[in-house]
Amino acid sequence: MRVVNREFLATVLREAAAVDLRLAGRTLLHAAVVGLLAGLMGAAFFAGLEGLQQLVLEGLAGYHPLRAHGETFLADLRGIPFRPWLLVLLPALGALAGGAVSQLAPETRGGGGDAMIDAFHQRNGLIRKRVAWVKAVASLLTLGTGGSGGREGPTMLIGGALGSLAGGILRVSPQERRILMVSGVAAGIAAVFRTPLGAALLAVEVLYRDDFESDALVPAVLASVTAYSVVISIFGESTLFAQPNRFPFIIKHLWLYALLAVLVSGLASLFLLALRNVQSLTARLAIPEWTKPGLGGLALGIFAVPLIILIGWRVGQPGQGLGLLGGGYGAVQMAISGSPWLPAGWGGAALLAMLCGAKIISSSLTIGSGGSAGDFAPSLVIGGLFGGAFGRAAQFLLHDPRLDPGAFALVAMGTFYGGVSHTPLSSLVLVCELAGSYDLLVPLMLAEGIAFIVLRKKSLYRAQVASRAESPVHGLASAQPDLLRSARVVQVMRGTSALGVAAALAPEIAVRAQDSLRTAAQLLLRHKLREIPVVDGAGQIVGMLDEADISRFYLDATTRTPPPQPASASGSMPAPPPRPAEPDPDQGGAATPDLPGPTPPPDE
Repeated sequence: MRVVNREFLATVLREAAAVDLRLAGRTLLHAAVVGLLAGLMGAAFFAGLEGLQQLVLEGLAGYHPLRAHGETFLADLRGIPFRPWLLVLLPALGALAGGAVSQLAPETRGGGGDAMIDAFHQRNGLIRKRVAWVKAVASLLTLGTGGSGGREGPTMLIGGALGSLAGGILRVSPQERRILMVSGVAAGIAAVFRTPLGAALLAVEVLYRDDFESDALVPAVLASVTAYSVVISIFGESTLFAQPNRFPFIIKHLWLYALLAVLVSGLASLFLLALRNVQSLTARLAIPEWTKPGLGGLALGIFAVPLIILIGWRVGQPGQGLGLLGGGYGAVQMAISGSPWLPAGWGGAALLAMLCGAKIISSSLTIGSGGSAGDFAPSLVIGGLFGGAFGRAAQFLLHDPRLDPGAFALVAMGTFYGGVSHTPLSSLVLVCELAGSYDLLVPLMLAEGIAFIVLRKKSLYRAQVASRAESPVHGLASAQPDLLRSARVVQVMRGTSALGVAAALAPEIAVRAQDSLRTAAQLLLRHKLREIPVVDGAGQIVGMLDEADISRFYLDATTRTPPPQPASASGSMPAPPPRPAEPDPDQGGAATPDLPGPTPPPDE
């Protein structure tokens, strides 16, 4: 019991330390290394995915994906006949192969964001080694054959796995491992999205509904910048979306952005409903788990290919991509800057709205069935398509030449994802970086604020917790980090006989009644004492303080119970229970205690 008390005090003191003490230089150096690795990984993943899509979708099926400005890494293949019958089957075959690969690490199924968040809160930042390559291969197979999802969700988990791996190899503390995991998430997003600041903010904000992981912000920024630098040194510097002109701020248009935010919030609720329904239906199917993504891929092909055939016939371009297969950023680019085959006026607005609804169904079928595809990109694409439709409708109805549909597409894109993921700040910055301009800062702030309120009870990520105080990895220390510093010894000490104490302990090892409990805890740990005498201003012993007394006071205060009053009778308080053991993902879920000190790397 005494050992437990001592470990508890050491944990409380370490977790309650100031941020600048925890962000040691070695952690920043480690974060830079993680950023370098994640940057190389992101560049390889992006190039591999684009190459596989060109080989399979363009080379075999004659399908021409829509690409955004920053995705034009490879030249389009032309002259290949469109084969719709093959395009129906490709998403099913790729998702089936991805599902088979995911058997090696079941946590890689689905988007990747929830698995990353769960690893942070429930596993203290531990992610198995195999997750990085299993997620990469499964996502390449799923997305490269037309799965309707994004590459950012997978790179969240892959980057986090690299950070966790680095923490294990370097044998850092659990706290540092969590920071490196978050740094890897930021680097992974920056590598494929090319938004260094937004990626760092998202990595620390997406973990909570109402909070953010402030300790990891500086390392995440450093890792993100490193990864971004690696990627642009390979592919060149460019934003994901090109915009034809500037977006001037017009105060009379703010009411339109407010209305847009309300409508986007309703659309986000519809997307979550569709996604959860597909997940629920898939869970009830009595077939092997690894085959379910293949079934979702088949449903995607049957649903999306007829639309591709119909619209390709209408615009005279067979096999023309619409953003339904793959990430869909090209469709958002079309909503922002237009396209030669996009109709003007109501026709263009109706087409974008139709594609928006179709993308909701397509992405729900892929992600909801367990396909290894991110839910980040679909959220942005659905919002962008709806915003483009809204902007064109407003332009047509109000006859205001100052209205730019591209501005509404960008604002709706950030509002949609920021609302469903509870990340308003990072989503705002992300959109500005994606567009290469902060012209829409004020409309984004307004729309993000409205969506944050409207979507309070809905979330894309079920693994999110409300705040640091509710996270198991922070536990009691995050609830009131200054509690031991503000509480006085006199509040907790036990009155006792001075003669009895004087005979047992050396009087020079003592604490004053008005000292903080933090000072007393540090003395106990430094001198390896179980209890310490309390003296008054004249040096006379007036009481005793036991390590269990401090632990009990802290537990009572952080669970909102009244702190104990000074007692006149001696006697030790019961020792607090140890922190719950965390499951070791590489030992079949066996429990390993989270005690201070380095944690060995996972075995697999």
